[in-house]
Amino acid sequence: MSGAPRRADSPVVTVTVRTLAPFVLTFALFTLFHGTSSVGGGFQGGVVVAATVVTLAFAFGVRDTAAWLSAGTLRALVVTAPLVFVAVALAGVASGGAFLQFDTLPIPKASVYATEAIELGIGATVGAVIVVLFVALAGPSADADARTDGGERA
Repeated sequence: MSGAPRRADSPVVTVTVRTLAPFVLTFALFTLFHGTSSVGGGFQGGVVVAATVVTLAFAFGVRDTAAWLSAGTLRALVVTAPLVFVAVALAGVASGGAFLQFDTLPIPKASVYATEAIELGIGATVGAVIVVLFVALAGPSADADARTDGGERA
């Protein structure tokens, strides 16, 4: 096995994925932040982000995608939701209120911003967990198997 990047299977697939990925990520952010006023939220937005990363892995190879992702960043994102929740919950205490009391914060619409911050943390955690699980399950052997047997399974 050489360290050379995997040859893309189809230029149509790679160009399409490369073109659509920014739009799908924008939709993910919309879904994530729209959860305070309608259907959506952190879990759904995180899943859409993870689906985009998985689609990139299918187009460009799991090994190349895994190399592009930083393990440290993924680990940090996995613990983001609990940390953000605790920080937001304690913000009320720091401003003289109770745990999860946002009306004491000196910010207009503090409850909306607090909810959006929690949703962002949930989205980061969900997306990172799904990507970590995908990379762990697919592993670099998926690309090696596809190259050695021509992509066909017995």
